[in-house]
Amino acid sequence: MGAFEEFFINPILEKTGYNPVNTLVYAAIAVIAVYVLFHVFRRFGVKMDSGFFWGVSSFVLFGSAARAVTDAVDSGVFTGVTPLHQGILDSGLYNYGFLTVSPGIYLVVAGILLLSIAILHTIRRMELLPWVGVGLFAFNLMLLVPFMQYFYYGAAAIFLAAIPAYIILRRYGAIPATVVGGHALDGAATFIILDVFSSAVGKNYFEQHVLSRAVGELFDTYFTFYLLKIAVAAAAVYLVEKEKMHSEERIFFYLVIAIIGLAPGIRSVLRMVCGA
Repeated sequence: MGAFEEFFINPILEKTGYNPVNTLVYAAIAVIAVYVLFHVFRRFGVKMDSGFFWGVSSFVLFGSAARAVTDAVDSGVFTGVTPLHQGILDSGLYNYGFLTVSPGIYLVVAGILLLSIAILHTIRRMELLPWVGVGLFAFNLMLLVPFMQYFYYGAAAIFLAAIPAYIILRRYGAIPATVVGGHALDGAATFIILDVFSSAVGKNYFEQHVLSRAVGELFDTYFTFYLLKIAVAAAAVYLVEKEKMHSEERIFFYLVIAIIGLAPGIRSVLRMVCGA
């Protein structure tokens, strides 16, 4: 139990982020889960097309916004400005804990997503999946709106992400553009928060992920991390587009790669705009 607590429990309790051990273990679990889910979806005839991509992506928005609400609650930014906000605080639903931060929040959102897919697939209304995710996202975004103030910094991150996304959009289409744009957003938000925003507003932020922290510290700026994210995501799109793959395999691969960038990117932008 000593090693398990040191590498998995304490980082959550002490809010110290990731370490090489839990990063590798979580990555291995994620790879296995992705493999299993792909074959489960195929087994039950879930059509993995562009609609499926956008449907699952809407749950990424939901999960990222919910995580940003936890950031706002934990930092003290989130206050009882309305009876709803006070009710949220009193319930403890978004308090910092094992189910509201990674990896727990990924399991919670995945569970809600899989339940939604199971129900909608059974009643043959899978076209409603994006609306379910958007609705959940809208609720969490609404909770954050009263605390939003640093719009310029959020707009800067979105602008930096939009540049490579637009280039990919013109060449490969909307889904590959979302993949690159999501990773660019993650890199841009990390760069702005750590290199610009933290000193401008007097808040002490640190990078929680092992690889990105190493890149930022090596070059003494997280702008290199932004460039690296674009390069890796663009290379992945290029290789996938050249590879002869079944359309469902291509969509699912793009979805997995997109989630890795979109989830932390959206959360970081929302957190920054709220000053959480």
